[in-house]
Amino acid sequence: MRKLNCSLLLFFCFLIFISCTSRKLEKNLSPENKEFFSKVRYIITKQERKIFLNLPPSDRKYFIEEFWKKRDPDPYTEENEFKAQYFARIEESNRLFVEGATPGWLQDRGRVYILLGPPERRDVYPRGYSFYGKPMEIWFYGFFPIPFIDHSQSGNYKLEPLSARHIAEINRAQMELKPKTGTKNVVFDLNLIIERVKENEALIHIGVPYKNIWFAEKENKLETTLKLSVEIFSSSEKKVWVYQKNYLLSLLEENLEEVMGKEYIIEIPVSLEQGNFTLTAELENKTDESRVRKKIEFTI
Repeated sequence: MRKLNCSLLLFFCFLIFISCTSRKLEKNLSPENKEFFSKVRYIITKQERKIFLNLPPSDRKYFIEEFWKKRDPDPYTEENEFKAQYFARIEESNRLFVEGATPGWLQDRGRVYILLGPPERRDVYPRGYSFYGKPMEIWFYGFFPIPFIDHSQSGNYKLEPLSARHIAEINRAQMELKPKTGTKNVVFDLNLIIERVKENEALIHIGVPYKNIWFAEKENKLETTLKLSVEIFSSSEKKVWVYQKNYLLSLLEENLEEVMGKEYIIEIPVSLEQGNFTLTAELENKTDESRVRKKIEFTI
């Protein structure tokens, strides 16, 4: 029992350390980055949050660009419809929910409005549902009710789940109705170099920036699989070489900061007759199904 108590104590100390570190990183953000970080609190993932806070200040603007690009439902239009709708809902929440001392978008009603959009029906009971009740609202998304109650009668309405099961249903509804991030439109880059090492041999260098790799969280690890396909064609457009392989990437969460400015390197030797060639390389991230394709011409 004593050993268990010590383990629990160490675990809670670790949680406190992580929390303090995170708060310290947030405190050191520039005003622009702090505003972005605050505004996206409802849609930023745990992994994105960790990456953003640990990036060098000069790289955060590129993160922000990529953050919204990943959520653009139609990258071929000038406007990012998801971003425009998200900020429009923040403004609408501030206009609709003016009661209380907290800005509307930071209230429970604002959070639900931003994530799920306006309810199909909004029943308002300023004097309570019953004679002795508190001010109350019930929002309906289809047949799904979401109640809010102003217990202090100060205009600060709180989400009031009907039961533990209702909490789970609300969370599930938020995930289902929350705008999709459009991860299939994500383009993560790779660097492709062909180095001639001998008369008929070359080395293919592929570098993938870690900051562009989307990982899945598994316990205390971050994991993903990269599927690489390489094809080489001769000058007559005949396929002369094919390579396919899956690469499993696994990182401890505490090691993420160390690799942020680095690349995941893949090196592949190839033997060919002398001549002119065209190489195409396609890399797919199995976690979010994003992919990138590069082509390069070279001579041996």
